Amino acid sequence: MPPVQPVGGDVVVQQEPAPLSRHLRVREERGHTVLEFRGEIDIAATVELLPVLDRVTGQPDARLVIDLSGVEFFDCSGLRLLYRARARVLANNGRLLLVCTHPLTLRIIRVTGLSRLLPPLPSLDAALSRPEATSESL
Repeated sequence: MPPVQPVGGDVVVQQEPAPLSRHLRVREERGHTVLEFRGEIDIAATVELLPVLDRVTGQPDARLVIDLSGVEFFDCSGLRLLYRARARVLANNGRLLLVCTHPLTLRIIRVTGLSRLLPPLPSLDAALSRPEATSESL
């Protein structure tokens, strides 16, 4: 839940976590770190995303969800980020789930075979409510 800050008198405003970049927002939800990718995920975006992604995926026993719901464009640079994230999370005994609904992004994930390693889920709620024992990332 975002921090609550009083603003003059008894008015209260909830603040959302600030985006780390225009392409990424990171937050904690239901025991998982949710990485919301946004906009165009191309080679320029990977420069912004890679340091944060490496920091988060390098944590032992991390429970992560990469949410591509806000992605408008996704190319091979984005695929490399997903493969790298998966490898790093597995190396650190973690769990990684993927949310993706955009038809073109789903097609790229399926055609490249990534969907066999990291099956896309239809919503963030589906990912966060998925039982630990059925993690597809093991």
